Amino acid sequence: MYKVGITGGIGSGKTTACKVFEVLGIPVFYADTAAKEIMCKDALLVEGIKSTFGKESYFDDGSLNNKHIAGIVFNNEEELAKLNALVHPAVFRAFDAWEATIPANTPYTLKEAALLFESGSYKMCDTNILVTAPYEIKVKRVMLRDGVTAEQVNARMDKQLSDEEKSKMANHFIINDEQESIIEQVLALHQEFLKTAKEFKNGKA
Repeated sequence: MYKVGITGGIGSGKTTACKVFEVLGIPVFYADTAAKEIMCKDALLVEGIKSTFGKESYFDDGSLNNKHIAGIVFNNEEELAKLNALVHPAVFRAFDAWEATIPANTPYTLKEAALLFESGSYKMCDTNILVTAPYEIKVKRVMLRDGVTAEQVNARMDKQLSDEEKSKMANHFIINDEQESIIEQVLALHQEFLKTAKEFKNGKA
């Protein structure tokens, strides 16, 4: 099945774009949501986290001790890399399992991930979309959404690649600047993907 990756920096509005694709009938795999679930359900991943970050990584009821994990990895790139090395393969497995449940007549699927490029999972997609927005708009959105300060938003942004770096790996772009229509941009990409997916299934792509 033709696979489309979609990503964007914090506050870019990639989830909004995904919702439009869903209205068009395209299944969307939300990698970040899946990651939170499988960190408690994937036995192999749970054991890996416990052995790497300690048994206190989980509460007695099996839920993740987010505060403990965050305290270790937030300002430590080496420890964060260890966590990602455990989580990303588990998310890849979850995506494969999810895709196996999608009806064969579905033209294409969408994989939404904040770290699509950073994790290397974009290489497993046939094409990739980058959702962009001006810096000021992104900061404002996150401040309003999460009730945080501009400094806290910037700290999160620093953990991700810049749009300039991501654009070098992206094939398509959606501009979410509150000026250009998200719906029109998604509709245009949808038509393009329908055509490409058909060629893909016929062995022409």
